[in-house]
Amino acid sequence: MLEGILDIKNDRRLSMYLYRMGFGFWLLYLVLGAPALHIYKHYREDAGLLCILLMVFGFSASMVYEYFHHPEHYVQKKKWLLVSYLFLAVVIYILEFQEKGVHLDWTWVLRWFS
Repeated sequence: MLEGILDIKNDRRLSMYLYRMGFGFWLLYLVLGAPALHIYKHYREDAGLLCILLMVFGFSASMVYEYFHHPEHYVQKKKWLLVSYLFLAVVIYILEFQEKGVHLDWTWVLRWFS
C-alpha cells in the first residue's frame, strides 16, 4: 500500500502530503490565536513548531525528487533548504533552549564575517 508513496526518488506525493499537513498546522496555528479558543491557546506554539517541521521535511523530500529528475531546480532549491534548516534551528533554540540556561555566543558569527 505504501510502497509507491515512500519512493521519494520517483514519487513526489510524500513531499506534497508533508507540505499540505504543514500548511494545515499553520492554519491551526492561526485559528488557535483567536480569542474564542483561548482554552486551547497552550497548543498554539506546538502547532507552529509542527508547521515548520513538516514544511521543512516536505521540502527536503522534494529535494530528493528534484535531484534525480530536475538537476537545475535542485541547485536553486539547495540554497533555500539551508536557509530553512537554519531558520528551524533558530526557532527551536529560542523556544526550547534559551529559557533553560543554554546561551550561545553569537559573536563568532561577526568575527567570521569580518
